[in-house]
This record gives sequence, structure tokens and C-alpha cells, in this order.
Amino acid sequence: MSANPTTEKILLASINLMAEKGYDGTTTKEIALAAGVNEVTLFRHFGTKEKLLEAAFSRFHYGNEMTRLFNEGLKGHLQEDLLTVSRTYHNIMNRNRKLISIALKGSSTLPDSVLQEASRNPKHLKNLLTDYLTTMSSKGKVVSSNPEIQALSFMWMNYGAFISRLNAKEAVSEDTLDVFIEESVSVFTKALSP
Repeated sequence: MSANPTTEKILLASINLMAEKGYDGTTTKEIALAAGVNEVTLFRHFGTKEKLLEAAFSRFHYGNEMTRLFNEGLKGHLQEDLLTVSRTYHNIMNRNRKLISIALKGSSTLPDSVLQEASRNPKHLKNLLTDYLTTMSSKGKVVSSNPEIQALSFMWMNYGAFISRLNAKEAVSEDTLDVFIEESVSVFTKALSP
């Protein structure tokens, strides 16, 4: 679905309201009002609240950006590439923190189709990282081991940092995040270097 100004307003309104009130606590009427459209317009574009949230995950999550990064932005130098991936990941996740919060808070009540859409991008990133590490291993730039587990380890390390910042009572500074990224990538690179 291409995002036009009306759908974009509806998607953003739904994310803001659901992040505040939860999926079940937000009505389509409230979303339409916050977006400045009538409820008929919302239903014409999305059909249901479930489809609306699926569209939000599809539109604002990171799969396409990460695919582009892996295809065009990596240079084949392990530490530089992992720094780029890590920084990009954190930028995207921070930008989408409300959407991620909806998925985390509503994981027991969200419809299965929404949870499937929310999990599509992490699976895609795991595949991108696994392929990258496999290629780097075939070039002798990474120790040959288990690229899928290596990819998951890298993702979980970054996801853990993101969740810590998301749930922190006190703001974690960008400087602290950058130091974490530098240090964790350095350790990860040393562990994978032949």
C-alpha cells in the first residue's frame, strides 16, 4: 500500500493513540477524529482496526531500509559494516519506538495477523545478517561457524540495548548509546575475526 497523505495521517494517529491507550483501548472513531477524517474514510482505506495496525507495521518498520543498506551501504569491512548496521538499526527502532511499544505491550492481546506482521522484519534482518556473515566467511573475513546464530547474537545484543533504553526511567543519552555501539561492535568483530 502506498502511503498518501490521508493514509499517512491515519497511520500516525493510530500509532499515537494505541501507544497511549493500547490496541483494545483505542477505537476507530478516536483514530479517525485524531487523523481529521471520518470513520468511513478510515474503513475505506484499511477495512478494520486490525488491518490498520498491520499496515502501520508494514509502512514504518525497517525491512526495506535494511535491505537497501545491505545491498548498497556495506563495504565488506566487518567492523565498519557492523557499526553501520547497528547505528541504522538503533535510528530506525528509536524512530519507531511507539510502534514497537504497541507490539510489546499488546503481545498477548493483539491479533495474530498483527503479530505476524510485526515479526516479519526481525526475521528479514536475521536473513540479511546471516547472508552477509556467510559471504564474509566465504571470503575468509569471518570465522566459519554458525552464521545464523552469529546473526541472532548480534541482533539480540542490539535489541537488548534498544529495550533497555525504551524502558529506562531516566533517559539514556545518545553518547552512551554510541559508546555501547562502538564497544559491542568492537567485541563482536574481534570474536568473529579469523
